[in-house]
Amino acid sequence: MRNLIDRLVFVFFVILTTINIAAQETVVVRPQEIDDVLINPGIGFTTFQCFNGDYAGSAENGYPGVGGGFVPNCLSPPLPSYKFDTSLINIDYPKSTVAYFRINWNFIEPKKGNYSWSYIDSILVTAHNRGQTLILRISPYSGKGRIEPDVPNWYRNMVGKEQRNYASTGTGRILKKVPTEWWKVDHNDPRYIQYFGNMIKALGSRYDGHPDLEAVDVSICGMAGEGVDTQLLEDSVRKGLVKAYTDSFKKTSLIVLGRTDETEHNVYHLCKEEGLNVGWRLDCLGDMFGFSDNFSHMFDRYPQSIEQGMKAHNAWKKAPIAFEACWTMKHWKEQGWDIDYIIDQSLKWHISTFNNKSSPVPEEWWPEVNRWLKCMGYRFVLRKFTYPKEVKQNGKLLFTSWWENKGVAPIYREYTLAIRLKGEKGSRILPTDANITLWLPGDIIYDNAVFVPLDMPSGEYNLQIGIVDCQSRKPEVNLAVEGRDAEGWYSLGNIEIK
Repeated sequence: MRNLIDRLVFVFFVILTTINIAAQETVVVRPQEIDDVLINPGIGFTTFQCFNGDYAGSAENGYPGVGGGFVPNCLSPPLPSYKFDTSLINIDYPKSTVAYFRINWNFIEPKKGNYSWSYIDSILVTAHNRGQTLILRISPYSGKGRIEPDVPNWYRNMVGKEQRNYASTGTGRILKKVPTEWWKVDHNDPRYIQYFGNMIKALGSRYDGHPDLEAVDVSICGMAGEGVDTQLLEDSVRKGLVKAYTDSFKKTSLIVLGRTDETEHNVYHLCKEEGLNVGWRLDCLGDMFGFSDNFSHMFDRYPQSIEQGMKAHNAWKKAPIAFEACWTMKHWKEQGWDIDYIIDQSLKWHISTFNNKSSPVPEEWWPEVNRWLKCMGYRFVLRKFTYPKEVKQNGKLLFTSWWENKGVAPIYREYTLAIRLKGEKGSRILPTDANITLWLPGDIIYDNAVFVPLDMPSGEYNLQIGIVDCQSRKPEVNLAVEGRDAEGWYSLGNIEIK
């Protein structure tokens, strides 16, 4: 008899629960996807040595990209006066959320141990004001010619005259001279790791975690810090220079320039050994036998470097992948190279940013470029969202959501997925605990609940969703769906607070 009573009580409880759930009407929302190019943080084309709005003139008026080319490889202070008329529109170039800058060591440390940060500070402020963050590389020097900027004067006076055609390599007492046109100084000189390394540590101490610093290139040697002839570095020097970065940048992403030589790949693995999520960049995207009939970066270097050398085919899941054009897109078109093949390969390698060296996009290629921009990095589509039609004060607002990331990479910086309830009696932002940095390409199911504040006035509210800055709670990420308001929130429907 006791067991029968218990069963009847349980059945009665189930019936009541079912009736209660049925009474709570659920709103089902299926947002309409859009096909627009989205301007989102940390992805897309970068500006190079300049910012949004510096392309406001025409090529004839001298905006970056005039002629064949692009702005100087390692720009030094002060900034040139590009035409800027307060408009952030770029002519013949996509609007950008990332500015890429290279700066020479001699402008950071004009006197030994005396660092000057004013130039980097000004770049960060300008980037912020132009709606961008900054990717930064500090180069030991730029150019192979004698007219190009050298190492700091005090360092040149210390180590002696330039011997750019040779580098010392070897260990112990046995040293040999190896020809290299890429080294202006002997990077194996203990003074180089001491002073260049100290500068990197000081850089990290000042800027690691800066909200407007997107990433830092791991530049350790060679012209423009591109790492050519890294294999000539002694092991202790290579490890010491890498450690200067990994010890100093724990919050800001590091990006390693990937090459094909085994010892150059070690730079990437040395960073990984420090337990950091490290991205990589390749600086000759698009080369389709432009150097010789027997060699192409797109066929003979990059697939092998990513898969066999760096073994970094999964790095994109935790850190950004960046590419730089070999020459420019203008040159690609003149050579008759296959733009669709180049784009598709970069997407396969999970590209987030592309540096086209501030050179205009060929007019005929805009459809292909727009297709590229719609896939580069992340692209979040909200497929379905459900929530109760009404909820009590201090009650749980349970919701389900199905998202799709239609890009080729996750978002790498932390943002907050939040719900906003907006009505005539005010509005409240209710943050969720979603970790959207884990939203890899494909489907994402995120079901959870947020509490409605006890002091929230009763009434009807519009339920909105947005991906917001963690501190300001302002929407930062555009979704590929309809319904965005002027503040960046997406309306999903109404809800009653009782």
